Amino acid sequence: VWPESAIFHDRGFGPIPSKWRGGCENDAQFSSANCNRKLIGARYYIKGYLNAKKPLNFTATGDFLSARDKEGLGTHTLSTAGGNFVKNASIFGFGEGTAKGGAPGARVAAYKVCWAGGSCFDADILAGFDAGVYDGVDVFSVSLGSSPPLADYFQDGISIGAFHAVQRGRVVVCSAGNDGPDAGTVANVAPWIITAGASSIDRQFPSVAFLGNNRSYE
Repeated sequence: VWPESAIFHDRGFGPIPSKWRGGCENDAQFSSANCNRKLIGARYYIKGYLNAKKPLNFTATGDFLSARDKEGLGTHTLSTAGGNFVKNASIFGFGEGTAKGGAPGARVAAYKVCWAGGSCFDADILAGFDAGVYDGVDVFSVSLGSSPPLADYFQDGISIGAFHAVQRGRVVVCSAGNDGPDAGTVANVAPWIITAGASSIDRQFPSVAFLGNNRSYE
């Protein structure tokens, strides 16, 4: 997560619930001071990656040995799920309005389990699930997964971690992946997971290019 993003502001939020056992870990360019009453947790898990690969070169990859987001995907997906209201948002002036996530009144926590190059190892995924259950996460929003063909449920870290979370009364929502719309391309299909597919929108964001010969193209 990029905690400085305006969508994680905590205006209007009261004290953090006493049942919450999570927190924000202090490490590379991230500290507990980056969290607030909205963003109430930030942890990272890398032992699985380090056990399977060589040590990660943070200078070369630009990644952070912390819960800080390098590529923006974690910030994007966390804010889509639970981002707070942000007025006057736009994409370079297009679609101007108020941005928010699906549950703007929810508190959020980030669990970083993937590293440079999109490497996500089952050991780190399971560690993230275990920590979230212990911390008191009510709803897990998991925007990662494997491309088809899919592994058996008992060989898939997300399916296993989600099963244990659901066993303890938590809800697990996962992305269906980015490989459609061909048949057999949906990921995260275990029956105890709520699998959310992408959708289209009914708006266009046109832009006009003006050339030196006074012609224009949309």
